[in-house]
Amino acid sequence: MANGKRDYYEVLGVSRSANEREIKDAYRQLALKYHPDKNQGNKEAEEKFKEINEAYEVLSDSKKKQLFDQYGHAGVGAGGPGAGPGFGGFDFSGFGGGGGAQGDIGDIFGDILEGVFGQQRTGRSGRRGGAARGSDLQYNASLEFRDAVFGTEISLKIPRHEACTSCGGSGAKPGTNKKTCPTCKGAGKMRMSQGFFSMVQTCPKCQGEGTVIEAPCPDCRGTGKIAKTSTITVKIPAGVDEGSSLRVRGEGEAGERGGPNGDLYVMIHVKSDPNFEREGNDLVAEKHISFVQAALGAEISVATLEGNVTMKVPAGTQGHTVFKLKQKGVPYLSGKGKGDLLVKIVVDVPKNLSEKEKQLLREYDQISNKSSGGSKGFWK
Repeated sequence: MANGKRDYYEVLGVSRSANEREIKDAYRQLALKYHPDKNQGNKEAEEKFKEINEAYEVLSDSKKKQLFDQYGHAGVGAGGPGAGPGFGGFDFSGFGGGGGAQGDIGDIFGDILEGVFGQQRTGRSGRRGGAARGSDLQYNASLEFRDAVFGTEISLKIPRHEACTSCGGSGAKPGTNKKTCPTCKGAGKMRMSQGFFSMVQTCPKCQGEGTVIEAPCPDCRGTGKIAKTSTITVKIPAGVDEGSSLRVRGEGEAGERGGPNGDLYVMIHVKSDPNFEREGNDLVAEKHISFVQAALGAEISVATLEGNVTMKVPAGTQGHTVFKLKQKGVPYLSGKGKGDLLVKIVVDVPKNLSEKEKQLLREYDQISNKSSGGSKGFWK
């Protein structure tokens, strides 16, 4: 090409049919790779950085791109149809400025500086010092088994930071106000320029808030928050289980600069019960009966969480048989219906029998053996 310059499409590594997005992406990658701050003292990288900037300045501008496609470097060079102020037609006068390709370059350099310096971007006109939501808190609550089933109310003592009542959370001494930061004039950020490079950074005086406190509140020392232990009442719904989490809105840490409070998360831990085990919304309980009750059948009293009920055991009930008592379990959190109570039968074999009891059982065994045609008796 003219004057020994490489073709701009070749410089960015794109084809002549590349669209605006492809050109911009290619430039972004190359600019980040060859940026002087990442290649200090590397003259070759510095020259390539200048070259890719010159190529992008032309190809990102539709008019200059058209002239370059038609006339080559002569179309955009000094004295050419597309010539402008600056070296070789590369116009730095609007660098980091408003619209068109120059605005794109400013935006891309924001991304480049983020990659080089690890800065967090907040938008071109955004401030870092705005209101921020407070942090969430977690509290571990231990409940009795029945309280988890039927629901209850508990009082919790929560250590947290709350908005200072003296200054209303502003951090300024009562009767005074925050002042506009004299360093950044309220912008919360400052632009640092060197040559045609421009970088935006958080104002070191106000830390991005745009305001400063000249007379701090004596109670909170300018923080706008004070440490306090508060007692709150939390309603536990019926049916909560081990590991359940309840969110109490607005009971977390106070927000920053007038922001909303965080939330409180109550983590539920349920103590065990000696008589019942929980399986989802069902309860499981064991009921011991004698082998006579199992053989002849009986009506037995079964304990539930709501009191004793009568349950019929049919004759010939075997050990480990499970009976279901509907709606005697744990309420569903939706409030509609309950689980069941599953009663597992355990047949007890008597110990320390009297001679008369043993004789009666032997007689039963003989009768049972005869009626079954000589098969093994009860005790065999």
